[in-house]
Amino acid sequence: MSSREEILNAIKANNVVKDAILPEYDEFGITFENKLEKFAEVIKTVGGESFIIPKEKLDETVKKLYENLGIVYSNVESCSLSNFDANGQEHAHGLKDIDLAIVKGNFAVAENGAVWIKDVNNKHRSLYFIAQNIIIVVNKNDIVNNMHEAYTKIEFENSGYGVFVSGPSKTADIEQSLVIGAHGPKSGYIIFVE
Repeated sequence: MSSREEILNAIKANNVVKDAILPEYDEFGITFENKLEKFAEVIKTVGGESFIIPKEKLDETVKKLYENLGIVYSNVESCSLSNFDANGQEHAHGLKDIDLAIVKGNFAVAENGAVWIKDVNNKHRSLYFIAQNIIIVVNKNDIVNNMHEAYTKIEFENSGYGVFVSGPSKTADIEQSLVIGAHGPKSGYIIFVE
């Protein structure tokens, strides 16, 4: 028997690690009595804002937020303000003039004010970041407490692009001073519809 085999056999014979059942983490993480209220509080700290409105008031609300609508893209069924076909553009460069993107969010996370966006029909990933302004529309009931709950809602089997977005573009790299709209949307609203 070689010295290598002797060492490996000694390790196997003295292995004290026993098979153990991993602990369960059900209901793990912080929870909130009012998830929508917590979300509104957190999104405000990162330069965004959220509202709860009836679904049929979406167009009216958007017009109040942005009086001079220019080029608008929307993939939200209850919104009739879209005047631009983002998927009709050959390259993402064709999206550079979008003034407002109104996009559907899959669900929101109260803990950090983020919204999961995964639209398999969206041709250009840059849509969420190239528009001058963004509104993310989420069903009022599609909100979780924390990221632990969020990960259970994300489907990893089918590949594709998905992203968590939290308010408008921002950076605090320079002198730790928060700058909104530094390299993406200058304003960001999350609208919960009921």
